[in-house]
Amino acid sequence: MPPFVVLPAARVIRHGRLQHHLLTPCRLVAQCCFRTSYTPPVTRQSSSSSSTRWKSRQGRDSFAREAKVRGLQSRAAFKLLEIDTKYKLFKKGQTVIDLGYAPGSWSQVAVERTKPNGRIIGIDIIPAQPPKGVSTIQGNFLSKDVQAEIKKFLNDPHRGRPQQQMHAPIAQEPGVDDPQEDVPTADKGKKLKDESGKTIDIVLSDMSAPWEQTSGFWKRSLSNPYIRMMNTSGIPFRDHTGSMDLCNAALEFSYDTLKTGGHFVCKFYQGAEDKQLENRLKKLFGAVHREKPESSRSESKEAYFVALRRKEAAKYADIFGGDGV
Repeated sequence: MPPFVVLPAARVIRHGRLQHHLLTPCRLVAQCCFRTSYTPPVTRQSSSSSSTRWKSRQGRDSFAREAKVRGLQSRAAFKLLEIDTKYKLFKKGQTVIDLGYAPGSWSQVAVERTKPNGRIIGIDIIPAQPPKGVSTIQGNFLSKDVQAEIKKFLNDPHRGRPQQQMHAPIAQEPGVDDPQEDVPTADKGKKLKDESGKTIDIVLSDMSAPWEQTSGFWKRSLSNPYIRMMNTSGIPFRDHTGSMDLCNAALEFSYDTLKTGGHFVCKFYQGAEDKQLENRLKKLFGAVHREKPESSRSESKEAYFVALRRKEAAKYADIFGGDGV
């Protein structure tokens, strides 16, 4: 027994007198054994029928289970993986913009396919924890100020790229010319002029309008953006027109920033206006494809435009008309 143990006292009445006796450890254990322990009642949190259906569907979904095993943020990663397998979008060292990146599965794919020195920038109105290797900007992409901030970020070709180990410069021998100086100055100036402001190799858009936030304003966590991530509203016309607005905004941004030969991928909900968007894409890109990936649920109206090889001589007025989008 430890040297300093306080044993409780028991009150006993003997011969009409109240006496106090210290309980030995064995007596104390015996008395504790006879006490009935309190078990709090089990309460079951109620959940909505839609939440129950979603959890049940996720449990049966092979893509959702596989995403969890691979450490991907969501099953949406397999949609981009399937598109890239078919069209070979990514190359090492590319600059990729992921519009509507939360929770970050498309950005994870882009990081993996462009490493070791690729540059991935995610944009989303919802605060979310960025995946490893991704630079992010939180804001409304439809805002011109946010788009200006993105372009400012991209002006520095080294900003957002993985930091490489610095080595001491190797001294050149006298008379050895720098191989970069073999390029004529006039040609370099012409190239810079033609590609001025066009710094992006691939624009990805998986945007949807988020739900209006009605609760949880006190939370300061970035680890669970799903509370406001919109799937569909249940109104097909609203979902379709909203996706058209977002795709056109992404296309206009791509016109200003996408390099010649660059690619564009955007999600849309099918409807009456998607043909007009497809025609605009054909004026700016060499080839345009509609895709419904296998990992996209069959009951969903979502589909993807995959536009390849941006044309050099496309005019803004020919694509968007005189008044723009």
